[in-house]
Amino acid sequence: MPQSSTDSIRIATFNMESLDGPPRARGTLDDRVRALRPQLVRLRADVLCLQEVNGQLSEDGKVRSLSALDKVLEGTPYEGFHRTVTQSPSGKGVRDRHNLVTLSRFPIIGSEEIWNHLVEPPLYRAATSDPPQNQPEPVHWDRPFLYADLDLGGGHKMVVVNVHLRAPRAAYVAGQKRDQHTWKTMPGWAEGFFLATVKAAGQALEVRTFLDRLFDLSPEALVAVMGDFNSGDAEAPVRIIRGDEEDTGDGAFAPRMLVASERSLPESQRFSVIHRGRLHMADHILLSQQLLGWLGHVECHNEALQDEVGSPAAISGAPESYHAPVVAELQRPE
Repeated sequence: MPQSSTDSIRIATFNMESLDGPPRARGTLDDRVRALRPQLVRLRADVLCLQEVNGQLSEDGKVRSLSALDKVLEGTPYEGFHRTVTQSPSGKGVRDRHNLVTLSRFPIIGSEEIWNHLVEPPLYRAATSDPPQNQPEPVHWDRPFLYADLDLGGGHKMVVVNVHLRAPRAAYVAGQKRDQHTWKTMPGWAEGFFLATVKAAGQALEVRTFLDRLFDLSPEALVAVMGDFNSGDAEAPVRIIRGDEEDTGDGAFAPRMLVASERSLPESQRFSVIHRGRLHMADHILLSQQLLGWLGHVECHNEALQDEVGSPAAISGAPESYHAPVVAELQRPE
């Protein structure tokens, strides 16, 4: 797989759709490898943020690793990339489900996952809970974000933030569901949807808080926030992270604003998910003002994308992802 030239850096994001091994794999792992590996090779990425990478238990059941991902990466340059990944709170290696993984051709000089470290979970007492809640309980985010400091050489450092925000699907409310897919009452569903919105906005707020602390230390930081945001760039979670001047009302904050790189694509190509026939840009590469000056071009590899709702119902064990990878090629200044 040819890599980009020394003057260009290709950064990419890809939701791998619950990549796993047996017995939980959707279809066989070999089928998933055959479907996903060519997509990764085509990216020719120097920095690659992956979402929904599940962990597999060792034979003795004591630790989880990323053996399914290792199988996909086998024989590609990514196999030898530097790597940082979210870890299980239990200390048994990586998380069971939906790990964030950042792969980099450049050395990773610092990395950490952040989960309610900068923003405390809000307290909330559900109105429809059955049985009723006696007191408010914390609303934790579903997953952390993962940042990495990369040494690009030549005195340049880039901060990459890998995110996977909560999907806009109603969150759990005690006693309000008949089964996995069916709610008992409309108010119960509505409250669950409200809680999902709080979780997504809370994750975004924590990313924004991290970014502003970063810009306090380094106003001209090179920053890329990449991943599956589960929302468009005009929706609340992305707006919170971007910090547009039109929202803050103060031009002094312009250097801290992030820009959605896919805006450089023609609108007809600006989609990474198809949901019930509707085109939706859920996956983004957001760039800081300084890094925007490096932007050459953007690609969204959505030519073979299938509908994420219709296809699973019609095709058993479809091996592909229902997200399209997004790539931004950066031109390093002379």
